[in-house]
Amino acid sequence: MQNLLDPAILFFIFGALAGALKSNLEIPQPISRFLSLYLLMALGLKGGFALAHSGLTSQVATSLGCAVLLAVVVPLLGYGLLRRFLSGFDAAAVAATYGSVSAVTFVTAVQTLENQRIAFGGYMSAAMAMMESPAIILAVLFANSMRQSHAAPVVATTGGDAALLSMGSPPGQAGIPFGKILHESFTDGAQLLLLGAMVIGMLSGDAGKAAMQPFSGDLFKGMLAFFLLDMGLLTARSLPQLRDKSPWLIAYAVVGPLTHATLALGLAWVFKIPAGDATLLMVLAASASYIAVPAVLRYAIPEASPSMYFGLSLGVTFPLNILFGIPLYTHIAQTVLG
Repeated sequence: MQNLLDPAILFFIFGALAGALKSNLEIPQPISRFLSLYLLMALGLKGGFALAHSGLTSQVATSLGCAVLLAVVVPLLGYGLLRRFLSGFDAAAVAATYGSVSAVTFVTAVQTLENQRIAFGGYMSAAMAMMESPAIILAVLFANSMRQSHAAPVVATTGGDAALLSMGSPPGQAGIPFGKILHESFTDGAQLLLLGAMVIGMLSGDAGKAAMQPFSGDLFKGMLAFFLLDMGLLTARSLPQLRDKSPWLIAYAVVGPLTHATLALGLAWVFKIPAGDATLLMVLAASASYIAVPAVLRYAIPEASPSMYFGLSLGVTFPLNILFGIPLYTHIAQTVLG
């Protein structure tokens, strides 16, 4: 209940209600983009400052290794299950969406831990960055395998741009090569900003932390609230996409994240990861991408339905994690590992 009374969460609820009422309240796209970049930059700086203070330890390596393992296992398990009641391309796209992570969910979880004065490692920001790409790569490999088995060329003309041809096509077909997709997955601007800010935070240390406190500390809460207002509006407007979706898909959007969080908790217990870090690992495993992955899949797997993977992640999983998932994962991690 305390989490629901947090101003940032209340702004998310307010945005969702305004969107449901079809209000003309809207955050201009350039401002929304700026807010997301600000949050990633501030988060990267916080992580870098924390790393400069603690240094690179075996605990850091263990936590990052668990994050990468989850980034591979979750989409593989998801694809195997979803393939039973979806087409191969849709199954690959949804599995990639849930195998990747939501930066906003992670940022909200970080703020929650700070509010409750629960210690966590700043290096978990690096874990988030490392978990972005594996699911995308696996989904493209699945799609290429299916295209090869059907021996059918695919043309993507989304947006009328005839130059974007078969971005996920197998080798030998016309279009953007697989290497290009790998490059875009690993060099996404937002991800690079996060990592770059983290490196800058590590290099500047305590002096940098003091200098950037007004930017990365004092402003953070207000910026997050403003961005979650925008996310609430976007969530409400994505809900109509779910009207005709199978109940099995809706169930996956609810149960899947809980299962993924349980896997993360199991790894944290086995490798004795501290409760704060375990909470963030659970949040990352339970989250679903609605920005980075859909942007790539739109062209890499044009055979898949965007309303399916985007609607599920933003319309179901994101609000559930923000409102109920984060406090639940925090409580469970504290109970089991604290």
